Amino acid sequence: MSFDSTEANRRFREKQGFPYDLLSDLDKSASIAYGVATADDQRTPRRSVLIAPDGTVAASYATVKPAEHPDRVLADLDTFSG
Repeated sequence: MSFDSTEANRRFREKQGFPYDLLSDLDKSASIAYGVATADDQRTPRRSVLIAPDGTVAASYATVKPAEHPDRVLADLDTFSG
């Protein structure tokens, strides 16, 4: 999710070959609600947030290493399945 427009996200997605859509948060409301950004932020902070089934923040990752992050998130997801 970024503060960029849907069109800018589409172009970025196509250029990078991402297999999934990128979300736009033009008014910053979702980013603020999940504690990722403040109203004063001009750019979207690089953070990752794992949302629990009940809509709460289950985990927040301030530092994301792309090569390691998927495994970390998958391990955290295992905690939901018990």
